[in-house]
Amino acid sequence: MPGGKGMATRTSTGTGTGTGARAGRVPWARAGLRWVHLILGGALLMPYFLLAQVVVGVWSGRGNVFGSTVLTFASYGLSLPLAAVTGVFGLVRPMSAGAVRALCGVPGERLAEGPARSWAARGRSSAWWTLHLGVGAVISGMSLAVPPMAVVLIVLPFVSGLRRTPLGLGWFGTGAAPYLAPLLGIGLLGGLVLCAAGAGALLARTAPVLLGPTGADRLAAAEERAAELAVRNRLARELHDAVGHALSAVTLQAVAARRVLDSDPAFVREALAAIEDTTRRTVGELDAVLGLLRDGDPARPGAAPAPTLAADLDGLLARTRAAGSTVTVHLEPGPAGNWDRLPAIASREAYRIVQEGLSNALRHGTGPVELWIAVRDEKDGTGSTDRELEITMTNPPGPAAGHGPRTTGGRGLQGAAERATLLGGRVEAGPHRGLWRLRAVLPLGGGSR
Repeated sequence: MPGGKGMATRTSTGTGTGTGARAGRVPWARAGLRWVHLILGGALLMPYFLLAQVVVGVWSGRGNVFGSTVLTFASYGLSLPLAAVTGVFGLVRPMSAGAVRALCGVPGERLAEGPARSWAARGRSSAWWTLHLGVGAVISGMSLAVPPMAVVLIVLPFVSGLRRTPLGLGWFGTGAAPYLAPLLGIGLLGGLVLCAAGAGALLARTAPVLLGPTGADRLAAAEERAAELAVRNRLARELHDAVGHALSAVTLQAVAARRVLDSDPAFVREALAAIEDTTRRTVGELDAVLGLLRDGDPARPGAAPAPTLAADLDGLLARTRAAGSTVTVHLEPGPAGNWDRLPAIASREAYRIVQEGLSNALRHGTGPVELWIAVRDEKDGTGSTDRELEITMTNPPGPAAGHGPRTTGGRGLQGAAERATLLGGRVEAGPHRGLWRLRAVLPLGGGSR
């Protein structure tokens, strides 16, 4: 046990006696818990054993099955298939795994979580259930029968009356035999301890094999983990794009307003109005994202709708210009028509990509920004029409960026690339002809032939 070793190491600088006693108790405590686990298995087999007794008693014509050793073992043998049948139920595995974690000292990561779903997992759970109950019944029977017999043998030399009782101990009643009885009693107790310890160790080694995760369990866990990571990445992208852009815009708007506070009051009022609008919209978007994080329902009543390219591009450009940046926009709806005809998900992701591009231009760039947004219909080799939304943004790089890659941040561009990839598109960002260029292509689906 790691905890036990760590404790022993820390206390070895103090009293060595306490350390040795603590380390010595750990294996015995573990063996004791495994013994309890075996006794529990024996108790769980009792209903099956009693049912098997009835069946064997009816079949043999004898009401008292315990009067015959053969019939008793026959009842035990019949109870195991009955236990195996009930072991295929899905809830047997989590119940058994919980008992193994608590009593057998098997690490939880080596055992499967949740009910058994596949028949392969059910079969392994049934095998474990049968093994646990069968071995547990044997150890339980020994634990009931051996200690009283051992006690009788140990005290036999000191109680003469026991030698005359009809217990089958006549051989120990004469000569030096009574004085050998305690050794046999102690041997029986030692044998019981060894059998219980060996059976407990066997179950502890077998549990990960029969109760461990199957390939289907590992695949399900991996899919669940991937889904969880996808949700977390989505939330991270939304928070970064919404809050990051707002903070960049508000900072630049406040700086611009402070510089012309005395000379251009009209610009200051415009900048303050833009700051107010930006913060109000960002609070609404933040509330929507936190609502998704809290209860997984992005469409709950009162939640702010996600911004889209068709509905919110003009406001985004106005807030960016209020920060003192010059943004020139070229819109080419193309044969596909106006922006309202864009698919909703493509319009949302395109808005976030444009927002991230403008945030990068505000933080890292200098000079004017040029933005091209075009919807194009192109025919492929089969004559089908493929529609694509192309977003291109260029601006002069900042003095620190030069013509190399930007090394600060990077999460926003990564998020933009992830957004495009989810739609089957792509994003390219980097130096291009002396400018910094962000280019995104989002497929909009096929059209007609």
